[in-house]
Amino acid sequence: MQATLAELAAMVDGRLIGDGNVVVLGAAPLGEASPGQITLIDGAEKNGSLASSRAAAAVAPRSFTPNGIPVIQADDVHRAFSAIVAFFRPPRPSPRVGVSPMAAVSPTARLGKNVDIYPFATIGDEVEIGDNSTIYAGVHIMAGSKIGPDVTIFPSAILYDNTVVGPRCVIHAGAVLGAYGFGYSCVNGRHRLSAQLGNVILEADVEVGAGTTIDRGTYGSTVVGEGTKIDNQVMVAHNCRIGRHNMLCAQVGIAGSTTTGDYVVMAGQVGVRDHVHIGTKAVLGAMAGVINDVPENARLVGIPATPEREQMIKQAVLSKLPEMRRELKQLKTAVDRLLRQHGESVESGPPKSPLAP
Repeated sequence: MQATLAELAAMVDGRLIGDGNVVVLGAAPLGEASPGQITLIDGAEKNGSLASSRAAAAVAPRSFTPNGIPVIQADDVHRAFSAIVAFFRPPRPSPRVGVSPMAAVSPTARLGKNVDIYPFATIGDEVEIGDNSTIYAGVHIMAGSKIGPDVTIFPSAILYDNTVVGPRCVIHAGAVLGAYGFGYSCVNGRHRLSAQLGNVILEADVEVGAGTTIDRGTYGSTVVGEGTKIDNQVMVAHNCRIGRHNMLCAQVGIAGSTTTGDYVVMAGQVGVRDHVHIGTKAVLGAMAGVINDVPENARLVGIPATPEREQMIKQAVLSKLPEMRRELKQLKTAVDRLLRQHGESVESGPPKSPLAP
C-alpha cells in the first residue's frame, strides 16, 4: 500500500509543505522510520532528531518550521498520524461469529441483537447482554450480571456474579471484576472473611485495563464512574467509589472505601490508603503514597504525598545533604581547634561560667 504526500495531507486535513508527489510506503515512529516512510514530530525537542532520520516526510505541528524535509502540518499531530498509520496498517476486523456452539450459554441468559460470543466463553444464569456487544474467547460472566450495549470484553476476563457493565465499556484481557474484597476479622485466633454481598458497577464508557482487579462491595457496590479509564494491573478495593473521567495509570493501588471526585489523575504506582477522599481534578504523581484526604485541584507527589512545591523543596534540600555533612564536619573541626586554643579539652565541653558553683 502506498500514497503520495498530497493524498495523505488531504486525508488528515493538513497543510503540506514540500513536494506533494513524494510517494510514502508506510509510517513509523521517529527512531524506527526507514526510507519511504513518514514519521511524527510532536515536540520542538525532536527537531534535531529529524535531521538524522531516514524518514521521507513528517507529520508536525503547525508551528514547526521544516528544514529540507517535506512536512504535513496538523492541528492535532497525534490524531493525524494515527489516521495515517491506520491507512497503512488497517486494524484487523473481528469476524462476526454470533453465538459460537463452543460457548457455554445458560438457557436463562438474555442476549440482545448482534451479540458475538466466541468459543469457550461461559455465560451464567440470568445474565443480560446488550445489543452489539462482543464477548471474546474464555470470558466468564457469572450469574445475574448485566452487560450494556456496545460492550467489548476481551479474552479471559472474569466477571463475578451480579456485575453491572454500562454501555460502550471495554474490559481488557485477564481483568477480574467482582472478586471478594480483602476484609477479615480475627475470631478465636483465625481470620474470618467479612460479608461479600455487594457487586461492581461500571458506568458508561469505562475502560478497564488488562490484569486489573476491581473488588465487590461488602454490602453495596464498588462503583467506577462514567468515562473513567483504568490502565493495566490496577487494583481497586472493595466499597470504593471512583468518580467520572478519572485516569488511573499502571499499578495504582486503591484501598477499600476510598472515594474520588471527577477528573482525578493517578500516575503509575500511586498507593492510596483506605477511607480517604481524593478531590476533583487532583493529580497524584508517580509512586505517591496518599494517607490523608486530598483537596480539589491539588498536585501531590512523594511518600507520604505532599504538595508538589513542598516536595520539590524537600528534594532540593536532600540533594545538598552530602555537602551539608561535609560543612558540619568542617565546623566541628574548627570548634574543636578553638576549644583547644583556649585550653579546654574537647571532651570537657564548653567552659563553665565563673558564677557556677
